[in-house]
Amino acid sequence: MSVVAIFGNLVVIEGLITPGDAAQTATDIDASQDLFRLGIVSLILVIALDVVVAWALYRVFSPVSASLSMLAAAMRLVYSGVFMVAVGQLLGVTRVLSDDSARAALGGEAVDAHVMLGIAAFNDIWNVGLALFGAHLLLIGYLAYRSGYIPRVLGALLVIAGVGYAIDSFGTVLSQGPWTDVSSFTFLGEFLLAIWLVIRARQIAVAASALDS
Repeated sequence: MSVVAIFGNLVVIEGLITPGDAAQTATDIDASQDLFRLGIVSLILVIALDVVVAWALYRVFSPVSASLSMLAAAMRLVYSGVFMVAVGQLLGVTRVLSDDSARAALGGEAVDAHVMLGIAAFNDIWNVGLALFGAHLLLIGYLAYRSGYIPRVLGALLVIAGVGYAIDSFGTVLSQGPWTDVSSFTFLGEFLLAIWLVIRARQIAVAASALDS
């Protein structure tokens, strides 16, 4: 997921955006529409993988608390739905650039403005949805801390990561200027949990089954 998300968002979407220059951004996206669409497909794949991860984490943590694990999964699934709506805004960008009649009717500057508004809508909707993702990580962190089969330090780091996403979500809404992402510094718990689960999957399954029984 990390590799696909980095390619789709940072390499493709962000890579084709020139902040503060609508004309250059529209020109670059128009000249690389195939790459831009591939970036959109990559983000859709991330959403599909998010659904799988929501189910997998429910399986991992349900022995600790089935109700809280279900709530955490629901938070991630709703976040995935919000993110899908955000990605849909990028499709609108490709549509206005590909529609010759829209170009003729709106004019070049208006088309450029529509492109930037579509990208801004993508970022705004995604940032609002991060509050749900942060809540999901808070619950997962609590469950990990209580589990007994995952190091408590990972649970604490996951809670910190969740708080970081929540701060970013509310910060972008409340701030009247540019916002520096807190989650860029607090994501460590999320990354370490992924590595831990891959390395210790069999041991965790045995421990979880014993706790469940």
